Amino acid sequence: MFHYKTLQVYQTAKDLYRYIRNILTVSKPDRIIADQLHRASLSVLLNIVEGAGRRTAPDKRNFYVVARASVFEVSEICDILHEEKCISSEELEKLNDTLEQLSKMLFKMIQVYTKK
Repeated sequence: MFHYKTLQVYQTAKDLYRYIRNILTVSKPDRIIADQLHRASLSVLLNIVEGAGRRTAPDKRNFYVVARASVFEVSEICDILHEEKCISSEELEKLNDTLEQLSKMLFKMIQVYTKK
């Protein structure tokens, strides 16, 4: 097994991706915003994986920075979907809790790979 699969940040991002895929299947939002949310949530996951596979600290940091930026993008898209009544307040709260958790984990990882 690849080592990244044991990381909590990876497991949380994968759970988020699966949850969002389910929401998109059930709620059927506008195709353009659905595509953007799908790509942004996948970007979180794949940048964590790619960062874990890099050898140098600056490379790792860069991918974790991109993953964290995608977390913010997912958050805003979810807010828009909630405003458009595509997702419930409960779903938004669950998503925001997970996104905040991911943001904090990635922030700590970025700090580890940032030269002081």
